[in-house]
Amino acid sequence: MPQFTPAQVGLAQAGDEAALACVLAHMMPMIRSSAAGCIGPGMELEDAVQEGIIGLFRALESYDVCRDASFETYAGACIQHAQQAAKRAAGRKKHLPLNTSVPLEESTPAPGPEEQAIEQERYNSWKARMAARLSPLERQVLGLYLQGLSYAAIGVQLGRTTKSVENALGRARAKLRRNLP
Repeated sequence: MPQFTPAQVGLAQAGDEAALACVLAHMMPMIRSSAAGCIGPGMELEDAVQEGIIGLFRALESYDVCRDASFETYAGACIQHAQQAAKRAAGRKKHLPLNTSVPLEESTPAPGPEEQAIEQERYNSWKARMAARLSPLERQVLGLYLQGLSYAAIGVQLGRTTKSVENALGRARAKLRRNLP
């Protein structure tokens, strides 16, 4: 890509795509640095960069070589104005619901009968393995705990101390963690 020269501004204004690409590449660091200051609710970095590029195109359309300002100065002002205007527009009250909303997660399709059968088979197999690995006390304590009973209530129902219920539940949890699918 050729180096940027003021003559390329005139070529880009005339429609030369190579000159336009050179001007864009030359101004892109300024567009990005200006865009970083425009990030806010409703305005992400990529949006601000796009607004800056639009500002650059407007600067190319309206720049007059006969004026005293250099193209970089004029384009820089146009880019910043475009980005600031977009930031103000994105922050208006009418956009508040859009800016504060939570995106919906993409819904996953419901599993078909085959997937449900396979998942049920895996669950039953895991449940059988856990039943074989847990002691009768651990199974009882875990079942009552999953029903929402407290350690003390489980101890009263099983005729055990609260500490033995706590220990049995701790052992059951450790075994379940080690054997998760």
